[in-house]
Amino acid sequence: MTEHPPAIFIADAPALDFLNSIATPVDTPVEWIDSGAGLLAWLGQTDLVPGEVLARFRRQSMPGELDGVAAQARTLREWFRGFVRSHMGGPLETRHLRELEPLNRLLERDEGFGRIVASREDSTGAFAYEATRRWRSPESLLLPIGEVLAELVCEQDFSYVKACEGAACTLMFADRTRGRGRRWCSMSICGNRAKVAAHRKRAKDVAA
Repeated sequence: MTEHPPAIFIADAPALDFLNSIATPVDTPVEWIDSGAGLLAWLGQTDLVPGEVLARFRRQSMPGELDGVAAQARTLREWFRGFVRSHMGGPLETRHLRELEPLNRLLERDEGFGRIVASREDSTGAFAYEATRRWRSPESLLLPIGEVLAELVCEQDFSYVKACEGAACTLMFADRTRGRGRRWCSMSICGNRAKVAAHRKRAKDVAA
């Protein structure tokens, strides 16, 4: 696996952070899910999969098995990117449900269940309900990703899903600012570049 910088989590939506797992933060595209090891490393920077589950699959998976799951994750990501780009800027409608059939097929694989566990120390009761799943195979690593994609579709107004306006930037985000005026993935990166470019243009215009 190629060594990468830390993954980018600026989207204010886990599903869009998944889409941003391939990006061009500076000049060169970075693919964080380039292999099975890359998938485990990316998931390890999220709260989608327990660390002990990732460690078990890292130890026990057959050669090439995780690479195959990473390839499936990339295919899922690019399919969902197409769906988001087709519909962002306006609310989803029930007629779009048919387009989500690949996601429903993934969600049907889940072996989730709930159980009663001891409450945390800061809780008022003795017990709490915990949702979990059986992690039977490396392919189950795709299930929590599918869940956050479904959450985005069901809970996020796509009117406020945006792509960064940076010229070469591919990052996407959910605009949760009060005035819904967010334009950049990050003011410190693309926002600052835009300010510098605008300043240079103004100076050039004045000189002309």
